[in-house]
Order: sequence, then structure tokens, then C-alpha cells
Amino acid sequence: MEGEVTVHGAKNSALPILAACLLSGGECTLHNCPRLSDVDATLKILRHLGCRVKREGGTVIVHAQSVTGKEIPDTLMREMRSSIVFLGAILARMGEARLSFPGGCELGPRPIDLHLAALKKLGVQIREDHGCLHCSAKHGLRGKRIHLAFPSVGATENVMLAAVLAKGTTILTNAACEPEICDLADFLNACGAKIQGAGDSTISIQGVSRLHGCEHTIIPDRIVAATLLSAAAVTHSRVLLRRVEPVHLESILSVFEEAGCQFRCEGKELEILPPAILQAVKHVRTMPYPGFPTDAQAPVMPVACLAKGTSVFVENIFENRYKHVGELVRLGASIKVEGRVAVVEGVSRLSGTAVQAADLRGGAALTVAGLAAEGITQVWGVNYIDRGYESLEGMLHALGANITRIS
Repeated sequence: MEGEVTVHGAKNSALPILAACLLSGGECTLHNCPRLSDVDATLKILRHLGCRVKREGGTVIVHAQSVTGKEIPDTLMREMRSSIVFLGAILARMGEARLSFPGGCELGPRPIDLHLAALKKLGVQIREDHGCLHCSAKHGLRGKRIHLAFPSVGATENVMLAAVLAKGTTILTNAACEPEICDLADFLNACGAKIQGAGDSTISIQGVSRLHGCEHTIIPDRIVAATLLSAAAVTHSRVLLRRVEPVHLESILSVFEEAGCQFRCEGKELEILPPAILQAVKHVRTMPYPGFPTDAQAPVMPVACLAKGTSVFVENIFENRYKHVGELVRLGASIKVEGRVAVVEGVSRLSGTAVQAADLRGGAALTVAGLAAEGITQVWGVNYIDRGYESLEGMLHALGANITRIS
């Protein structure tokens, strides 16, 4: 492999920003909006709620003047876990919402009690009935001081979406600091919201009476960038990534640097120069931003599988995020898991075989490992990969990888 590739827009930015379009009451134009199955599911929800949606290449245009829906059917909610972010947006726009618990990748417990507790403080009454949430704000949403027990990205987004049209000011402490939170705040502020502090642990949201449409460009996907860097590292390939935000990748780049990779950075371009022999990474601990992201844990693990020495991964965010390990072992990796810890003993080579993706990032990890494995690797469960990568095989093929999608 060798060459250059452009990193598409961030899935984890696109989904909450699309939900936020409900609040505008006008026309929103989103550039760099990736073609993902999760984005397609989000667009279905917007149409169901009464929006007119049009895609023109990498641009999505949402007309939210005629929103009438308050309910998201179970079939749409089950398509992805991020669908819960619609709760705050529907409540702020319509005053009530009815939806079921979300679906998506099974990563272990990811309770939404943080979301619900925060929304209750804003004046939302919540009733649960056989897996469905009936939420209403009969007396309107009112700004409050809210402290999150954990800096949850989804809960932070839901509070922001609900609070922008609430009466008064909301102060959110222990908020998530991820770049995607900043992107959502930038979009909402462009629509007329008054949000300060996004990217810090304390966010101030001064409610306004109405929002308007805007034009916005979604930030590049840092997890896609990490996956492509991993692919370059395991194949010892010199690869240039275009349209990246290097500052968003600092915790990820430090892991690759420990493995022996060098980088050249200029503006929004990043070039990786991997070593002939990868070195083990002592500890990779997933943490809330600015720590190492949980979504990058699986795609980066193949680097440790082929590195010289022992690497240790500690998963601090989700309990069930090592489903890819068993399939990496089928390829010849030496990995032992105990609870939240995975110990990876580097091996000299991997051997191709048929493997099964169990979730989005695990599927990316198996694809990366397959690039370095001897012989042919078949990765099943591509539907998971399509949730977060816009033609992963197309990006890798453009870099010279011998990879083909079989329908």
C-alpha cells in the first residue's frame, strides 16, 4: 500500500447535528456529511418526523419547517444506538416525545439514565412503559444547573439540544469534551443558539426563543483516520491522509509514535512513515477525550498484534468491547483477555482465514489485520462496518490494497 486518501466527515458529529436540524425550523445545509448506514437511518427518522431531506453528493440539505412528528417507531430506533439523541431535539421542538430504547452495536451496558436524569432537571416528565419512553414538558423546558456523573457524550448532546430553546440558562458540569461536542455547538451557534464552553468540562447554554437554518461543514472523522493509520502501520506503508484535524488525533498519534511510527504534518494533511519493525505499546488506556478514544481501541489493536514485545490494552469505557479479539486470534494473533484488560503478545505474522465482525469497530480491526495477513482473509458482517465507514474497502483499494467487496 502507498498513496493518499481523504478522510470523510465524522459519524459521531453528523448524527447529533442532523438531529439538531429539527430545532432550526428552517433550511440547514451540511457539507462533508458521510454516506453511512447510520446516517441513512438518521435521515429516515428526520423524514418520519416531517422534514424534507435531500442529498447532493457529500452535502445533505434538511428542511425542518414542517416538523409534526413526536414519535419515533421502534423499527427506526433499533437501527442504531445514537438514535437516543433525538430525544432532546424532539422535546425542545415539540414539547413531548415518544420513543423506544435504541438499538445498534451490542457493546455491553450503555444506560441512558444519565440522559433521563439530566432532562428531568430541565422540567421533563418521563414515564417508561414496556420499553417505550413517554416524555413531556408540560410547563416548558427551564434552564438548570446539571452535573453529569460521567462525561457522557450522548448525555451532553441531549442536554445541549434540549437547553438551547429552554427558558433561562443551563450550566452543564462534567460535560464531555470531545471534538464532536464542539462541532455540535458550532452548528447550533450558527443557527442562533448561545452556547459557551464547549470543549471544556463546563458548558453554559443560554436559551433562546427560536433558531434558524445555517450552512455547516462537519469535522473529519478521527476514528476513520486512526483506522487508516493502523492499516498503513501493519503494512509498513507510507500514506498521506488529507482533510484531518491533527489536534483531534494527539492521543492516537502518541500510540503510533511509541510503536515506532513517524509523522509529517502540514495544515490538515498528515503523513505516516511506519518503521520496518513495529514496537510494542506498553499501555493503551481508553478514556474520555482528550484520552485515547474507545472507538479506536479495536482498529489500533492489529498494530500491537504484529509489534515486537507485549502491549496492554485497558478498556475503561465499555465492558464488552473485545469481541474482535477471538477473531484476531483466528488470524494468528496472541491475545489474552481478563475483564477489561487485553494483553497482546506480538507475533511475526498473521494468516488469512474467514472471520466474523460482531460490531462496527471490531469489523474495521479485522479488515486492518487482514491487510497484513498472509493469504486470503474473508471478513463477514460488512453491514457493521458500513455503519461508520464510507466504503472502507474503497479507501484501502485506492491506497493499493488488494481488497474486494463481495455482495
